[in-house]
Amino acid sequence: MAEIKGVAFPIPKQFAQRFFEGKDVFVKPATVFKELKPGMKLLIYQSQEDTGFVGEARIKAVSFADDPMEFLRRYGERLFLSEKELKDYVKSQEKWGRRKAKKRKWMAIELEDVRKYDKPVKPKHFVPAGGIYLK
Repeated sequence: MAEIKGVAFPIPKQFAQRFFEGKDVFVKPATVFKELKPGMKLLIYQSQEDTGFVGEARIKAVSFADDPMEFLRRYGERLFLSEKELKDYVKSQEKWGRRKAKKRKWMAIELEDVRKYDKPVKPKHFVPAGGIYLK
């Protein structure tokens, strides 16, 4: 089995660009996380418009919480979503039935050395909503 070098997650364009403007904490329901370690790469896959990998960063730390609002308290302005956007995101996950199933933890990925690409790079493989490991 090939060594895992990192992860990619789809992020809508309006949010993906924030990583290049100083935001350095990504939050989502905990998917594709068991193999993540500090030092690995996170590729920023811009979804919905001008799709493709638009940049990369090194994972500084990964943390978990039952309540995603804990990340807002912990990271504040570093979070890539505003308080309202995070609440809307949580609500959208409940709408898709995430609440009824086994309660999933949320994860925050702290990033460093964020680098924007000159132009989007099309992936060789589909990047699902839950993310994908990079090998």
